[in-house]
Amino acid sequence: MPDLLIELFSEEIPARMQARAAEDLKRLVTDGLVEAGLTYEGAKGFATPRRLALTVHGVTARSADVKEERKGPRVGAPEKALEGFLRSAGLASIDDAKIESDPKKGDFYVAVIEKPGRAAEEIVAELLPQVIRNFPWPKSMRWGAASAPKDSRFADADALGTGSLRWVRPLRSILCMFGPETEDPEIVSFRVGDIESGNVTYGHRFMAPDAIRVRRFDDYVPKLEAAKVVLDPERRRNIIATEAKNLAFAQGFEVVEDAGLIDETAGLVEWPVVLMGRFDEAFLEIPEEVIRLTIRQNQKCFVLRGADGALTNRFLLVSNIEARDGGKEIIAGNERVIAARLSDARFFYEQDLATPLGEWGAKLEAVTFHDKLGTQAERVARIATLAGALAPVVDAKPEEAERAAKLAKADLPTGMVGEFPELQGVMGRYYAKAQGEAANVADAIRDHYKPQGPGDAVPSEPVAMAVALADKLDTLTGFWAIDEKPTGSKDPFALRRAALGVIRIVLENGLRLPLLPLFSKRLDETTAADLLSFFADRLKVHLRDQGARHDLIDAVFALPGQDDLLMVVRRVEALAGLLASDDGQNLLTSYRRAANILRAEEKKDGKSYTGEPDHALIHEKGEAAERELLAVIENVEAHVEKHLKLEDFSGAMASLAELRPAVDAFFDHVTVNAEDTNLRENRLKLLNRIREAMHGVADFSKIGG
Repeated sequence: MPDLLIELFSEEIPARMQARAAEDLKRLVTDGLVEAGLTYEGAKGFATPRRLALTVHGVTARSADVKEERKGPRVGAPEKALEGFLRSAGLASIDDAKIESDPKKGDFYVAVIEKPGRAAEEIVAELLPQVIRNFPWPKSMRWGAASAPKDSRFADADALGTGSLRWVRPLRSILCMFGPETEDPEIVSFRVGDIESGNVTYGHRFMAPDAIRVRRFDDYVPKLEAAKVVLDPERRRNIIATEAKNLAFAQGFEVVEDAGLIDETAGLVEWPVVLMGRFDEAFLEIPEEVIRLTIRQNQKCFVLRGADGALTNRFLLVSNIEARDGGKEIIAGNERVIAARLSDARFFYEQDLATPLGEWGAKLEAVTFHDKLGTQAERVARIATLAGALAPVVDAKPEEAERAAKLAKADLPTGMVGEFPELQGVMGRYYAKAQGEAANVADAIRDHYKPQGPGDAVPSEPVAMAVALADKLDTLTGFWAIDEKPTGSKDPFALRRAALGVIRIVLENGLRLPLLPLFSKRLDETTAADLLSFFADRLKVHLRDQGARHDLIDAVFALPGQDDLLMVVRRVEALAGLLASDDGQNLLTSYRRAANILRAEEKKDGKSYTGEPDHALIHEKGEAAERELLAVIENVEAHVEKHLKLEDFSGAMASLAELRPAVDAFFDHVTVNAEDTNLRENRLKLLNRIREAMHGVADFSKIGG
């Protein structure tokens, strides 16, 4: 079967757009082929800085003939109905339609629409211009004389203005070949703007810029390779990673891993060549994080560690050319730029150190956090108060927690954080240590932002935990107080991340932290309950990722006063353990039977069957199974209460399981809806007693399955 090869050759495509663009090209072309009636066996997209390429294997040579019957209006229908039918069916006259009879509806018109199949080349030639003109680049541009406004003095007679071709960067050529492996493929001819499709591509901009004629994908890849272009981005990534590792190892160093930088550099070069440079050792006095960010952001270079684990004064760069001098000039140029950038970083660092953190923090009085929530300084004061209150919960000293909180945001106005916002907290730690703050206070300044994502560790040192919790809880209660909550997929203040951070800190450190008392200091009862519900939703997401069932979380949160996240999780785990057993599943079945009977009878009678059943009536007129159930319920309730007081949730669940035999026997031998109204009411109250006993540990009505 024939194969299709497409290449869109342009000026440099931004690295961050390449992977998505390759996938978009694949999707748009293959979807278009299928929609036009063609099938294919496989497709793969590629991207380099100067080209998007797509190979589609096993494309059918021609779309199938299609015959379709379209039912129209009845014979004798109004003229307008007939006209609409003719337009939709593409018929010139109603005489071109046939008439069919329906025993119930009478005679009606039917259009027989026959669409002959088309050659794949014709379909591709029609499809590709549409794909190119409507390509979903995040940003694109127009260029050339045709893009000038039609009324501009720079415009020629053929100017298209805003109607001219848009592409991420100027599009230079289009390669489009189609044909089977056993024959010479042909050019699929079409035009986009002033570009005619052909069989020509181009090699490396500097080392092999000449035109290359291509037949199919099998010779396209090796010809590009010979012209110093590695087409596959994954192979470019592997080349960079391997060469960097080998070059560093040869010098006794180790590359500081940076998968994101490898991806970025692979999108900047078509022929990766890794080279090593150096900078003045004096710059190693700057904090490691500053050196890494400076070298990474400004020059897209990798830093190296020595055998002792400390940064060295060497770096690796990825060149796009095999230079005749072995890369000496390229290395020298990068060294000059990096030296200048590190010199700037050292200046910021030294200037920041000259001012105490407390004075930097005072500048936050002029920084607005949110129009309705005051300045950053006011926020810091709230966080400090809350951190001091939380300190006993995490076994921290209140004065240390408050001190760390007061300094936690002080590095925000500094020159270094202004240059590299990613270093907020990190620089605060360095400045705090330099001015003699306690180690745990300095570490808390850095760690209170954690966790910043699913893969980030949570703070585990007590002072850091107190400040991190206070920071996140102040954010959440503040935005709930002004009714700025996440909606749908929008969460501009990262409140979901803040709640998940609180959950992870609490659970991973085993903290007992009732939330409602903290919420009530700032929120009314209704708003506090709404925020707790938000936490329940975030907890579901967190536990679901670990395999827990969301309905069990609902069953526990439905109990009153469930605002202690650690205890909620332990109840959920115990409930899951109960339901994993046969006794638990059978008990759930019995609960549902009791609940269904109660719900039906309460609805019918218009009243609730709460209250204690008449013990004397049960002993005088009740069945043996009825008396046994009453005794077991009383025994189980006592056991459950004892276990709950000890926070032994597994024991409480195990005690509930003791209900099962007595409940089963009750349903087997006792008629709930007895003719004696007193017996009936008493038995319904007994069923309610079962329901209430089980609701002591979880709301089983919330459990699905």
